[in-house]
Amino acid sequence: MELTHLLYARRDAVATITINRPDARNALSHEVVVELRAALQEAKLEAAVRAIVITGAGQIFCAGADLNSFRREQPELDRYFQRRQLAELFNDMTELGKPTVARVNGHALAAGIGLVAACDLAVASDDAQFGMPEVNVGVFPMMVMAIVFRNLPRKAAMELMLTGKRIDAVEALRLGLINRHVPAGRLDTEVDALTQELARKSPIGMKLGLEAFYKMQDMSFPAAMAYLQDQLALLSLSSDLKEGVTAFFEKREPRFTGR
Repeated sequence: MELTHLLYARRDAVATITINRPDARNALSHEVVVELRAALQEAKLEAAVRAIVITGAGQIFCAGADLNSFRREQPELDRYFQRRQLAELFNDMTELGKPTVARVNGHALAAGIGLVAACDLAVASDDAQFGMPEVNVGVFPMMVMAIVFRNLPRKAAMELMLTGKRIDAVEALRLGLINRHVPAGRLDTEVDALTQELARKSPIGMKLGLEAFYKMQDMSFPAAMAYLQDQLALLSLSSDLKEGVTAFFEKREPRFTGR
């Protein structure tokens, strides 16, 4: 896998994907989005990977879409299909079957806040800020609206979209956009501890659980309950479940294999 705008590294069971455009505030150009999809697919298929971290190089997590795309002369139909890649990226993130953690090392704006929302978990530095400022330049956050509405209370999401204002990490935590915030100097330690904990869990349990979570959220309640019962029956056939129960009664740590 050749990457120009990203860095991909694996340490033990954790893959880290870094948007490496600090001079452009880690903006999501079409090329970056395509590479993000490829890197996530690599992490999905790599059996040794049990957790995925997404972050940005330097002091910014992601400042949103690359506004140069609006200035570039190109057919509108081409622009339409390029934007479709961002929608597919968010779809991809619901189908990874492995937990994703946003390491929010700085501002997460516009598509950047969408990327945070699309991750399963998020840890931010105390000085991070979040917002959807598209309205300030005459646009609207169409491409992140669906994912944001699934992560924030309706009125809170609406205020951010309609005013373009920013919120700090304290408010992002209160609204449920992130799981915690820590001083910048502790960010790596906190993310490492979280991903190591995730990596110790059953891979098959994580896979089926994450798939079930994202599929059931748009189902009716009766349909969701029936679907989840079926998924539990499927999970009950796994060796990992048997190992987990055995380890519980033997008072030891389970040795999960992902089967």
